[in-house]
Amino acid sequence: MDTVFTLILVGAALLLLETVLPGMVAGVLGVLCLGVGVVMGYANFGMRAGNLILFAVGLSLVIGTLYWIKYFPNSSIAKVFVSQGTVGDLGVERPELLNQTGVAFTNLRPSGTAVINGQRVDVLTEGSMIERGTPIRVVAIEGMRVVVRTA
Repeated sequence: MDTVFTLILVGAALLLLETVLPGMVAGVLGVLCLGVGVVMGYANFGMRAGNLILFAVGLSLVIGTLYWIKYFPNSSIAKVFVSQGTVGDLGVERPELLNQTGVAFTNLRPSGTAVINGQRVDVLTEGSMIERGTPIRVVAIEGMRVVVRTA
């Protein structure tokens, strides 16, 4: 009985480790330990006890998986392994620049740098080249793009 119980505990521990270790080695070994534990339960204790061991292992796997899915992502251990970064909006729009005026810091062919409100800003013209030092006005903000034309 000790060997069966030990194999099942080691298998469960290896499956838990698989969630944080790369390579699937711990998971494969865990499943093998669980399988060998169930087979040894059938061989050592007969059909009835083997069925109970198989049922207990299966039920434990289902309940453990559901518990893990629900509580692991919010645990302190998961903070080490789960990325907390956001996907989507980069927050780089600059609507405060709309209709502001400035000066082309570099030649804008059609992109370059302008000084608007004392800050250097990467800008894009509506198509034509604008010489350095020419006064410009921001006419549109399109995501990260600041579109300008001559003032």
